[in-house]
Amino acid sequence: MTLTQSSGIPDAVAAARGSFERGLTRSLSARRRQLRALGAMLTENESAFEAALWKDLRKNRAEAQLTEISIVLAEINHALRHLRQWARPTRVPVPLVLMPARARLVPEPLGVVLVIAPWNYPVLLLLSPLVGALAAGNTAVVKPSELAPATSSLIARLVPSYFPDGAVQTVEGGVPETTELLAQRFDHIVFTGSGTVGRIVMRAAAEQLTPVTLELGGKSPAWFDDSADIAVAARRLAWAKFTNAGQTCIAPDYIMTTPDQVPALVDALGTAIADMWGRDPRASCTYGRIVNDRQFDRLVGYLTGVDPAVGGTYDRTERYFSPTVVTLPATDRPAVGPDAAHPVLQEEIFGPILPILPVASAEQAVQVINGWDKPLALYVFSSAPGIRRLFEEETSSGAVVYNAALIHAAATGLPFGGVGASGMGAYHGSYSWRTFSHLKPVLEKPLKPDSLRLIQPPFGKLGTALAQHLMRRA
Repeated sequence: MTLTQSSGIPDAVAAARGSFERGLTRSLSARRRQLRALGAMLTENESAFEAALWKDLRKNRAEAQLTEISIVLAEINHALRHLRQWARPTRVPVPLVLMPARARLVPEPLGVVLVIAPWNYPVLLLLSPLVGALAAGNTAVVKPSELAPATSSLIARLVPSYFPDGAVQTVEGGVPETTELLAQRFDHIVFTGSGTVGRIVMRAAAEQLTPVTLELGGKSPAWFDDSADIAVAARRLAWAKFTNAGQTCIAPDYIMTTPDQVPALVDALGTAIADMWGRDPRASCTYGRIVNDRQFDRLVGYLTGVDPAVGGTYDRTERYFSPTVVTLPATDRPAVGPDAAHPVLQEEIFGPILPILPVASAEQAVQVINGWDKPLALYVFSSAPGIRRLFEEETSSGAVVYNAALIHAAATGLPFGGVGASGMGAYHGSYSWRTFSHLKPVLEKPLKPDSLRLIQPPFGKLGTALAQHLMRRA
C-alpha cells in the first residue's frame, strides 16, 4: 500500500500492524522471503534506481551502485547468511541460589518499525534499516524523503508489488505527513537527518514510549600529519568529502593540521580533485549537484568574505557547486560550533566546502573536538601510534577511522551510529538484529527439588546464612 495523504496514514500503520499480528513475518522462512523480495526489488529495477538517483542528485551510475544499491544488497546477503544463527535462543548462566534452573534469551520481533529517511542517500538510508527490521521479523512503514522525489516515487510504486502481503507500507509526503506519522503508535522509530528534526522525532516518540534510533550527523573532523603519504591521504579525503557533492553525514567536515602542513595539503587536495573530477568538475559526469535551491543558497553564504584556495565556483541554474577548499587563519583558541570565528565552522556544512583549520598540535586538535558536540565520525591520518592513541582515548565519536574516511559505513560487521548530539542507537549487520529485536528472558525451574524454600519464610538462621552466601556468589 502506498499513501500520499495524511488522512490515510492510520490505515497504513494499521495494515502493517495487522500483518504483524497475523504472524506473516515471524517465521524464519517468512523473514527470508521478505529479505529476498527486497533484494529482488533492487536487482530487478537497478536501472530505474540509478535513473532516479541521477534525477534527484545527479548521482552517476557507479556512485549509485557503490554508495547505495550495493551496500543494501550486501546487508541483505549478510542477514540471509546469519539469520538462523541470530534467531537461535542463547543459553545464559543461572545464579547458584536459583539452581537447579535453566535460562535463555529468546529473540522476538518488536512489531511495527517506522523508518524516516533523508534525501542525501535516499535508497541506502531508507532500505538499510529496513533490512534489519525485516530480518528480525517485524513489519515496517517507510517514509522516503520528499526532497528526493524521483526516488520516493519509485519506491512507493515498487513496494506494493514486492510486498503484496502488506509487510511493508510506504507513505510519501512532506512535513504534514511526517507529523501525522509520528502521531501513530510504533514499536521502534529510525530517523536519519538533522538534530533539529531529531529532537522533534524524539519528543513525538516519547508520547508513545517508543524507542528510537537517531542518526544525526554533525561536524566530523579529520586530523592530518602524515606528510610522507600526503598524495594518498589527500585523495582519500577529497573522495570522502566531495562524493555526492559533499552531501554526506559522515563526510569530513573540516581538517585540522599544523600551520606548516597547510600549503602542501592544499596543493595535494587540488591535485586529487583534478585527478578524480577533472579541471572543470562541472563537465564531469561523476560529480553531483546540490539537492535544491535552499541548500545551494546556504552553501553560497559560507563563502562570503572567503577567498577559496581551491574551487569556489558555482552556478545556481544547475545547482552546481565546485569542490572547494578554504583555509582559515590560525588563532590562539580555535573552535568549532556556535562560538567559532567563521560561519563555516559553526554548523555541519553538508556540501562541497572543505575548511582547513590550522592548530598548534594534535593535543590542541583534541581540545577543539572536545569543545563541542561529539561527532558522528573522526578521521585520523597519521602513522604515529601515539597520535592515534591520543585521538582514540581522549575523544568520543560515533566511529574512528585511520587513514581513510567514509568506508566504515560499508562494513556490515561494525555498528553504525552516533553518540550524544550525533545520534543514539546503531544498526548494520547483527547490530540491526539487536536493535529491532527484543531478547526475551526465559527462566525454567523444576518444582522438585523445592530449593526456593531456602529464601522463603519462616527464615531459619542456617538457611538464611546459606541463601545469603549463595546470592553473593551470583
